Amino acid sequence: MTVSALEATMREVDGEIGVLEGALREGRLELAPAVERALCLVNRLMLVFAQTADHPVSGLDEQADPLEVFKVFVKGDPSLNAVRDNLRELVYYRNCLAGGREDALPPRPLAMTVRTLRHIYLYMRTRAIKEYGLKEA
Repeated sequence: MTVSALEATMREVDGEIGVLEGALREGRLELAPAVERALCLVNRLMLVFAQTADHPVSGLDEQADPLEVFKVFVKGDPSLNAVRDNLRELVYYRNCLAGGREDALPPRPLAMTVRTLRHIYLYMRTRAIKEYGLKEA
């Protein structure tokens, strides 16, 4: 994958996060779909980042298990483990919802979902700027 494809994906994901942030402010966002969308967007970012670094990603897409995508994403660069805890937080939210354990969620999980997604995006954007010379937004 080329750096221009990485840049285009970053721009698209930033726009989608903006839509989620707007829906959150307007009270039009539901937790389960927001968590699923956040995980898909994180997968998308990790996959394009891995492809830009020439890591094999065959068989993985936005719908794949995020922890499996993470293994490919972090391969060869342990400093990318900074994404791990934030990703695990989103997976935890999904697991709580799937298990009917909404009581185990932190306060304001919907806002935390969107903010965690933004945090991952900003970290990866900064890495892409440093490593691949992406333009600062």
